Amino acid sequence: MSSEKQFCENYFVLKPDNASFYDLASFLFSSKSETSKFIEGSEELKGDFWRRWYIFNSLLAQKLLLKVGKPMVQIGNVLELWLNLLSSNGGLLRLITNFLTGKLVRPNRSSAKFTSVLANLDQRVELDKSISYGTRKYNASLSIMASKLSYENEAFVKTIIKDHWNMEFLGFNNFWNNYQEDAATQAIMFQDTRVDPKLIVVAFRGTEPFDPEAWRTDVDLSWYEFEGVGKAHSGFMKALGLQKNKGWPKEIEQGINQKKYAYYEIRQRLRELLQKNENAKFILTGHSLGAALAILFLTVLAKHEEEWLMHKLEGVYTFGQPRVGDKQLGGYMEKKLKQYDVRYFRFVYCNDIVPRVPYDDETLFFTHFGPCLYYNSFYKGKILKDEPNKNYFSATWAIFKFMNAVWELIRSFVIPYTRGQEYKESWLMKMVRIFGLVFPGLAEHSPPDYVNVTRLGSLPLGLRDSKVDGEEDEESGRRWCVGSMVRMMDERSWASKMGEKDDESGQRWLDLLDLGTLW
Repeated sequence: MSSEKQFCENYFVLKPDNASFYDLASFLFSSKSETSKFIEGSEELKGDFWRRWYIFNSLLAQKLLLKVGKPMVQIGNVLELWLNLLSSNGGLLRLITNFLTGKLVRPNRSSAKFTSVLANLDQRVELDKSISYGTRKYNASLSIMASKLSYENEAFVKTIIKDHWNMEFLGFNNFWNNYQEDAATQAIMFQDTRVDPKLIVVAFRGTEPFDPEAWRTDVDLSWYEFEGVGKAHSGFMKALGLQKNKGWPKEIEQGINQKKYAYYEIRQRLRELLQKNENAKFILTGHSLGAALAILFLTVLAKHEEEWLMHKLEGVYTFGQPRVGDKQLGGYMEKKLKQYDVRYFRFVYCNDIVPRVPYDDETLFFTHFGPCLYYNSFYKGKILKDEPNKNYFSATWAIFKFMNAVWELIRSFVIPYTRGQEYKESWLMKMVRIFGLVFPGLAEHSPPDYVNVTRLGSLPLGLRDSKVDGEEDEESGRRWCVGSMVRMMDERSWASKMGEKDDESGQRWLDLLDLGTLW
């Protein structure tokens, strides 16, 4: 009996390591091909060519990542070492001089000065001092900076939190993934004691550029269905701490010599910290894969009916989040978000490819829930039900994505003169922008644009902080936002009934929610 059958009745699991390239080709072009070796599910696989096409692409991508995994990691390590050699020795010329004179400074991967590839894309570590403490804009800005920081080593993280942000460092952990048999899920915790009530931040690390296992998780279409909750992305659930043969038991044995799983360990830590300070609140946040883990952490809390903790949750802030489940899971979570008055902020920047996967159409079930806070390349935002071009691969959008990538490359040179030197992009980020001309959507997924969104962009009127923006009170703002979203749903429904699904009339209505001049 497979482990999946022991904790859920309905499931769909892809096993690319059991398939040959010939098997994949046969599967793509024949609906009657044998798939039991590499596709396991509770139901018979049905669907037309396009359904097989999506599954084929997922299997092929995972298969290729298995083949290139080791060299991919090695390339990442070499690039990371080279970047740190340059920074440790003061640039290329000083590096050459130090090498010739025997004074070469060799970087230490565990030191507080060693930075990841992503940190070299965006070298900002300071918080924006122009944003007032305790506002939602502050929470959003703090969240993306924490998400960006979660990619770094422990010494670097601790130094930034304590010495630069003047906050209390609470923890840095690499949690166990039972299915990968590796401590592959990284998260950080800290407390902002400058705000009242005190704010605990939990930030999950996202997908690192040269981590093949993380990319395999992102492109996997496997899912498990949890009773009363819905279907959830299996890879994300595994990273969060899904138990083999058990699924999500409310409690597991936790001891000194036991493996540490992200969900159970972080939940216990939050219980302890919040019991010591009853007025404190906490935030869940993450970028990319980390964003998926943040919202699914709340999903499992809801499944376990952790009411006390959910009442303590100030909000979930996600950046570049992929889809995590089906329509039933979305409905379940929207009900829980409303029940416990939890705010969910899903930030999407421009053509970022990751929020547009896995596919959302008739052949696959993955879909987002809650409002999308969408920002264009001028950092002007709107509330949308879905991001434009929601499945990314569209011939009609190709020319617009390319033109936008050209503009973003140009913007990388002019933004320090129009917005200030703190927005100057590194040479590495400019190279990523050039690569984005070939594959638009990858450069937009990097953290720098999301940092800029929270600093230069705008929040919806109903999500702004009342004490800063002059609203009558926070509750009126919340009612305004909920009302706007309900009206938007009604408008979408009306448009659909009239055969207009996302047409010009619906878009004109959404344009009324332009947020470019609001914060």
